[in-house]
This record gives sequence, structure tokens and C-alpha cells, in this order.
Amino acid sequence: MDRDAIRRLLEAVSQGRQSVEDAVALLRRLPYENLGFARIDQHRALRAGGPEAVFCPGKTPEQVVAIVERLAADHQNVLATRADAATAAAVAAAGLSHVYHAHARLLVVRPAPADLLGLIVVVAAGTADVPVAEEAALVAEALGNRVERLYDCGVAGLHRLLDAYDQLAEANVIVAVAGMDGAMPSVIAGLVDRPVIAVPTSVGYGAALGGLTPLLAMLNACAPGLSVVNIDNGYGAAHQASQINHLIAKVQ
Repeated sequence: MDRDAIRRLLEAVSQGRQSVEDAVALLRRLPYENLGFARIDQHRALRAGGPEAVFCPGKTPEQVVAIVERLAADHQNVLATRADAATAAAVAAAGLSHVYHAHARLLVVRPAPADLLGLIVVVAAGTADVPVAEEAALVAEALGNRVERLYDCGVAGLHRLLDAYDQLAEANVIVAVAGMDGAMPSVIAGLVDRPVIAVPTSVGYGAALGGLTPLLAMLNACAPGLSVVNIDNGYGAAHQASQINHLIAKVQ
């Protein structure tokens, strides 16, 4: 349950539209629900601003379906990350309302429009970085953020990034996704007074070491205001950006 659901439940009890016993039955599933192979954190949206997401690798399609079914009973825009076609097909066969973004390997179960706050700009250095950037952009939108995308703006052609300066300066938060040498987030952080979340990708030739080289480059950036998430972790970057953006939107 999220904050709005708890608020509606308490209002219903106070107004006599819901019995105390029924409310207790609904709350009994908090803070988690045990499926045997997974313990679903039904309390996370109330505690952390967004429902639990499902990381699909290592789980069978049937396990993913069972988890998202339970999450979707209480939440909208339930996210399943790194979902392959077989998992998407299993969700479809279960009759669950969903959208599958194959390029980003992201399933959104029980999709619903959200009130979009603030502005997060997601920048991808190269076209090969777009799958991770799209994961970040789609997750941020599902969490209720207005998102704009700037793709193929890496440092090999810096003029492409500089042309978008006004857009970068308008953002509350910037998610910068880059592989190869991983230089773009440092450049952005040196241009604007906005928090920049850097996402290293596993894109690159041998010396990129599967994303380790851009990760280390980003960690060693001298530009202030730059934070770094793990390799290919568009979801983690989006969640951090959403928390920052929502805090800023509340005071604006």
C-alpha cells in the first residue's frame, strides 16, 4: 500500500464506510507478504516512495507473474526490470494489464497515468546507451516525474550537448548515461548547477572492461554535484532522481 491508499482506508474507517475488522484484514499483509519463494515488500511504497520492483533475471516467468500479481493488487505502475520476451509473454498469458518496453527490457504492470512533477532530463551519450537510458526514463515516468530525453549527445561531438544547454539548466535532476570513456556526466556536472546522476554502461571495446572503465572514470570525476550508480543501473538512477525531483517539487 502507498500513502494515498492508507489515507483512503483511514478516512473510510473514520467515516464509517469501512469496518475496523476489514481495515485490519487489509493491513495484515503489511509489511510483507510471504509467497514461499519470495517475501513481497507491500510496505515499500508507504516507506520509500515507490512500490517494490521485480528484478527478473534468476526468477522463472511463473515466479515473476506470481509476484507482480500480488503487487498489482495494491499498486499501479508495478515495475519488472530486465524482463525478457518469455517473461512478458507469461505476464500477458496471465491476463495482467501491462506494457512491455522490449528495448528497455521493462514491464509496467497495471499501467496508469501519474501526475507528473518537476523535470528530469535523461541524457544518453550514444545510441548504444539508449536501452539503459530508456529504462531510467520509463521508470522515472512511472514514478510520477516529467521526463525529457536527450540521446546521442556524447563528448565525441560536444556541440550536440551544448546545443541542449537550456534544457539541461531547466531540469531539477539530470541522469547522464554513458559507456566507453564515461566522460559525459563530468562535462554536464561542470556546466550546470543541478544534481547529476551518472550511469556507466557496459558499452565499449575491450578496455572498457564491461563498464568498469566508465564506472571508475565517473567515480574519479572532479566536477561537483555528481553521484554514480552501478553499471547499467538505469532503474536505480531513476529512483534516486525521482526522490530528488519530488522533494524539489514540494518546495517550488
